[in-house]
Amino acid sequence: MKVFRNFTDYSSQKPLALSLGMFDGVHLGHKSIIDELNAIGERNNLETAILTFWPHPRFVFNPDENLKLLNTKDEKQSLIEKYGIDNLFLKAFDEEFRNLTGEEFVRKILIGRLNVKYLIIGYDHSFGKNKSGNFALLQKLSGELGFEVEQMEAINIHENNISSTKIRNALSAGDILRANEMLGYAYPVSGTVVHGKKIGRTIGYPTANIETDSIKILPKKGAYIVEVFIEGKQHKGMLSIGTNPTVNGEKLTVEVYILDFSEDIYGKEITVKFRDFLHEEIKFEGLEKLIVRLDEDKRLTEEFRF
Repeated sequence: MKVFRNFTDYSSQKPLALSLGMFDGVHLGHKSIIDELNAIGERNNLETAILTFWPHPRFVFNPDENLKLLNTKDEKQSLIEKYGIDNLFLKAFDEEFRNLTGEEFVRKILIGRLNVKYLIIGYDHSFGKNKSGNFALLQKLSGELGFEVEQMEAINIHENNISSTKIRNALSAGDILRANEMLGYAYPVSGTVVHGKKIGRTIGYPTANIETDSIKILPKKGAYIVEVFIEGKQHKGMLSIGTNPTVNGEKLTVEVYILDFSEDIYGKEITVKFRDFLHEEIKFEGLEKLIVRLDEDKRLTEEFRF
């Protein structure tokens, strides 16, 4: 997959089948669009492309909003590549771009610069200044400019539309199973292992403290069953998100106890994939009761089928 930061960097004789949007999470709804895009490309001898934005336009319009995303830029790029797309446009949402009307965007960028012959958009997608671009506009321009347009229906699970917002809400509620069901994969968080207070090793549960990307949404405080990936190897783990109230902690930390593992991994990049919720964050009356709960969490993690 070829990745472009600017439209001027792109040059191809072959026309495109393209879809545009944020694709945050690259969830099952997005995958249905990508699958259709790949089918259209193969049928019509077109290269496929996704046009998305980095950073999220809401960071531009609402800089004070504490928006957290489902994907880092690298995660989004990796998922889109995994699903077989030929070209990815990661466009900065700058001042010049945000002032393009929907029609100007279609004429100047999609047709004039990228030679789009087939365009697929999601069921609720709008684009351009003041959201002036939509499916109706695309239908109106398609005949004049010589491209086809298709609007995909929403993908439903249990009669509910899948959306990035609903996945974020599920994670914030600790509903890992529902979030993963909508994503189509286990929600990942990556980061560097850093030094912590090392209290865990004194009670037989040494943990790796993970310094995560501040742009990523974390599930709510509590304990979770996770898969841990270190240098390509998979391990079982139990992870805690919280402030360690039993020992009067104040800073939010992400700590994972890796089962049957004793290597030194300080400074290494690891990935955890959330599989299930164990329990809320608890303030125990002493370390003895904490250990009893950790023993139970370990038993549940060992029995969990990955």
